[in-house]
Amino acid sequence: MTTSSASRPTSGPTSSSKSREVPDAPSHRPVMLAQVLAALAPRDGAIIVDATFGAGGYSSALLDAADCTVWGIDCDPDAVVRGDRLRQRYLGRLTVIEGRFGEMDALLAARGITAVDGIALDLGISSMQLDDAARGFSFRYDGPLDMRMSRGGRSAAEIVNSMDEAPLGDIIHRYGGERAARRIARTIVEARRTAPITRTTQLAELVRGAVAKRRGQARQKIDPATRTFQALRIHVNDEIGELCRGLDAAEALLAPGGRLAVVSFHSLEDREVKNFLKQRAGRLPRGSRYLPEAGAAGPAATFALMSRRALTPTRAEVAANPRARSARLRSARRTDAPAWTRPGTGGEEARPC
Repeated sequence: MTTSSASRPTSGPTSSSKSREVPDAPSHRPVMLAQVLAALAPRDGAIIVDATFGAGGYSSALLDAADCTVWGIDCDPDAVVRGDRLRQRYLGRLTVIEGRFGEMDALLAARGITAVDGIALDLGISSMQLDDAARGFSFRYDGPLDMRMSRGGRSAAEIVNSMDEAPLGDIIHRYGGERAARRIARTIVEARRTAPITRTTQLAELVRGAVAKRRGQARQKIDPATRTFQALRIHVNDEIGELCRGLDAAEALLAPGGRLAVVSFHSLEDREVKNFLKQRAGRLPRGSRYLPEAGAAGPAATFALMSRRALTPTRAEVAANPRARSARLRSARRTDAPAWTRPGTGGEEARPC
């Protein structure tokens, strides 16, 4: 029996995306697909949210596995256009919405959906975004220094050309774990006095030079620009804040027995997911900063963990897709306890995202 207050969609796309020339997504297998399907256990009549739609890989697999309905959500207009094309294959069982997954409960409520049976979150950047030079996410290609998933808000170029040295260094250190963050920030500020930094390769060369001065010329396992680009992308898209909002929204939207599966690629993301689920499952020790009051038991558990540790990709998958090597999957089942009060609404203190 479906848990939604509305019937499955039968009409066309609900996205506000305008028509644009968007190439079809290359054929690819989503990371840890078999494990995600096992965690979500799709069944006939279920309503499942693919909250980070991307190329629609998880959505397609879910729709092929059972006669279910999938609602895709993505803030990237290009992903929504691809979703509109894919929708035609599934006879009204797929609808893709343009929006942020941190607002998934409100987005679906506006369409008559108040409870769902499963939610998938595949965090971070998609392969299509990374491989598109015009999006400015990667230093492997020369392109505009953009990095905006939604194409709205401040770009990475605006950040590096306007932010003061100290906060810029803080971002590079906090989100990139870059030990040379202060030197990199100083180098960026000095370089932009001569000319704005507007291209991905331009920024990458500045970072490489700054890192080489600090570490010497020893061979690096990864490109020295990797951590800085990662940090700027996370900041530009408020990825950690969006994750925290998304976990709260998932808790509010999942029906009793509903399942949550989250694939993360970054230790900061995985730590937030792990602590959220442990908190909501009553597994964090008393006195933890994640509990509403030090030493208090907190509200009733809203999730039951489906595995104590994060699952990782198989060796075969990593060999076939090196981008999967850092993936971690955490999953949990929703209990029938009321959702905790969301931050900013009174009651529980906001989590430290």
